[in-house]
Amino acid sequence: MSDAPRTTMETGVAATDLAAATSRTVQAGTPILRAESVSKWFPVDEGLFRRAHKQVRAVDGVSLDVFPGETVGLVGESGCGKSTFGRTILRLVDPTYGRLFFEGEEITQLGQRELRPLRRKMQIVFQDPYSSLNPRMTVKQIVGEALQIHGLAKNARDEEAQVAELLRRCGMRAEAMTRYPHEFSGGQRQRIGIARALAVDPRFIVCDEPISALDVSIQAQIVNLLQELQEERKLAYLFISHDLKVVEYLSHRVAVMYLGRIVETASAKSLFERRHHPYTRALMSAVPVPDPKKRTLRVLLEGDVPSPIDPPSACTFHPRCPRFEKGTCDVETPELRELTPGSGHQVACHFPEDA
Repeated sequence: MSDAPRTTMETGVAATDLAAATSRTVQAGTPILRAESVSKWFPVDEGLFRRAHKQVRAVDGVSLDVFPGETVGLVGESGCGKSTFGRTILRLVDPTYGRLFFEGEEITQLGQRELRPLRRKMQIVFQDPYSSLNPRMTVKQIVGEALQIHGLAKNARDEEAQVAELLRRCGMRAEAMTRYPHEFSGGQRQRIGIARALAVDPRFIVCDEPISALDVSIQAQIVNLLQELQEERKLAYLFISHDLKVVEYLSHRVAVMYLGRIVETASAKSLFERRHHPYTRALMSAVPVPDPKKRTLRVLLEGDVPSPIDPPSACTFHPRCPRFEKGTCDVETPELRELTPGSGHQVACHFPEDA
């Protein structure tokens, strides 16, 4: 690890430091990644001799921009479509509807051969460091594979030197190259996964819950590493997580997803100070707060999350919403809109809350 000063994740310093870390504004020019009304539906198998007529609406009309050097946090309950969206924008799975742009170029319809040069610029760090690394390959083979595929190493010696440097930057020793994934801890494996993603010098990385499978003592180290790498390499992240405190600390902007749709998005500072959607308020109220004086009343939602196979009409949150009004919420789909023009704080709700 580097000798950079320890952060709020490790030390629990004053909230002003955390606010400073999340108030950075980096939006400028063309988004490095743009999703326009992107949907990903999966057919449901209804039996051996019956055709699949139903669809799981894992992602349902999501529009989102990520700017160069920016971290956009994506949060929501398990099963809301966060990981599917992350894989879809990388074209690891093809979108059912919508359009995708990378560095201003539409990539929605590109074939695998046309996508190959772009794979260098778009990478992913997976959630599970145990299953995302090939157990039959050494660390040198795992990290060096991309160098070989894209012709980024002049020869075997150059490849070995590059792998050693990538491992060193991710907090691993060069001797790790000859070992296999099962010989490492979860945190070390995730460092190897990050080194693999960095091997092709990407500009955009989807971090798909990269710390959720790790011990709490290791999570801060990985978060710090990701932040340091972003500052050094001007990386853009889509940071998918259910840990709201980590998202608050690491992200410039945050998008809240419910049942495949974005229901609220704003700068991290704005969203954690004023949340307008009832679902966001319920989600935030579940975050543990050590200081009893700063605790707020827990917002409990009634009912279960509806099935994405047969989502509710109009506003998909209306069956669980405390502000539900019949004839509006169950009839009209709310648009994602700014409550205050120019604020960048958008909410998809007919009756948003004031605070």
